Order: sequence, then C-alpha cells, then structure tokens
Amino acid sequence: MSSEIDYEEARNLKINRYVLIDNEACKVIAIDHSKPGKHGEAKYRVEGIGIFDDRRRSFIVPASHKVEVPIVDKNTAQVLNATKDTLQLMDMKTFEVFEVTKPTDIEVQANTEVSYISAVGKRKIVQKQ
Repeated sequence: MSSEIDYEEARNLKINRYVLIDNEACKVIAIDHSKPGKHGEAKYRVEGIGIFDDRRRSFIVPASHKVEVPIVDKNTAQVLNATKDTLQLMDMKTFEVFEVTKPTDIEVQANTEVSYISAVGKRKIVQKQ
C-alpha cells in the first residue's frame, strides 16, 4: 500500500486531482483556505468525492503539512466472464486476471474492452470501450 501513495504539501493541492481522505481515494472538488492567525499558520479545508464509493468527504490541515496522495492508474482490460454481480477482467498490458463488481450504470458483456481505474488496492470500471 505504501508504494501506491505519495506525499504532497496541502498548499500544492489542486481541484480535480486526487487525495486520500479517511483512507479512501477522493477527487478534490473544493479547496478553501484561511489566513494565518497571530500564532498559527494558514489552514486548508479540502473537500473530495470518493472515486470508488461517490461519498463526499472533507478534512482540515495546516498549509505546510503533507497529505497523502494516491497514485491512480487508468488502464484497459478485456471482460472474460460476466456473472450477476461480478466481472472477471484481464488487463491488456500485464495480462493479470482479476474480479471487480459489476457497475450498475454501464452494460458490460463478455469479450468487450473496458477502461478501469485502480488506486490503493481497489479497482473500478469507468467506461466501456
């Protein structure tokens, strides 16, 4: 898991990038910052939406502190087998075979290609090719 995570200062975060909030990979949707106080430093409030569960999360951190940033890979795979609620996929580059839950918004059948994202040990189908 540590090889799939990088560290970046909170002040360098940008909207539409990824950050780890509560050990979930999230896409940053809003960043608010406050001025430094008399004895403190500026604080950043970061809001994100989970890329695997679509839940909204947020956290507050000082500007100079490092936050965890997941390394998100986007790849293509071929569907080998489709069951009621899972899909068996084969990565097109590494030929690794793995299973993911079947998405509800995309109609996927066997022998089709799909794009998927992977981060912090989880995978999700994002679109049909």
